[in-house]
Amino acid sequence: MSQLEIDALVFDVLGTLVDEPAGIRDGIRALDPSLDNSRVEQLLSLWQRHIEGEQRRILDGGRPYLSSDALDQEAARLVADAAGVGDPAAVAALARSGRRLPPWPDTVTGLARLAERRPLIGLSNASRTALLEVNAHAGLRWHQALSAEDARTYKPDPAVYQLAVTVSGRPPERLLMVATHAWDLRAAQALGLRTAYVTRPVGDPPTAADQFDLYADGLDELADQLDKGDPAASAGRGGRA
Repeated sequence: MSQLEIDALVFDVLGTLVDEPAGIRDGIRALDPSLDNSRVEQLLSLWQRHIEGEQRRILDGGRPYLSSDALDQEAARLVADAAGVGDPAAVAALARSGRRLPPWPDTVTGLARLAERRPLIGLSNASRTALLEVNAHAGLRWHQALSAEDARTYKPDPAVYQLAVTVSGRPPERLLMVATHAWDLRAAQALGLRTAYVTRPVGDPPTAADQFDLYADGLDELADQLDKGDPAASAGRGGRA
């Protein structure tokens, strides 16, 4: 741990700090309260497949850049059509459900603890407007929140991670990318950032071939690991593990 010298933490937001599927599920249930759980999950899958597929098309050059707001609107329209709901106001409300996402139980306190020692940078595929609402709804604490919209692309494009490098003014190896998506960490790693995988019920688990710098079951465990490698933090906390 003494070799891991970190000046700032860079956090993925959707999935890592907030439960994105839960928020969209709530939006689908509000769209049609008569839907049973199985149908809700089918419609959630439809939403997720559309977002992932269209982001991939943009990354591959098959479609011009569109913000996450536009993609959410498309996904909401698909889900509403599949559910037989045609009310434009209901579709708009569903599209905004991607901004009303609950934080994981350790998110708010974990960020507060980590922010005592290092700057925290949020780095999300959510648009600037969506990220503002996600942050406000979930009570996320940042020193800087960056949207992939500023690079007009999506993670895992290197240009998105470069936003954090540029804003921090630090070399990439002094930044720690924290995510529950292994694909996200691999892309950050390729640009030279250090990496920390945090386990969540959703996400993309590491494979046997992945070699990330840190692995943690939550933000408290991540903070513990960082404190162990930071003599000043250990002294300030009375040797807290």
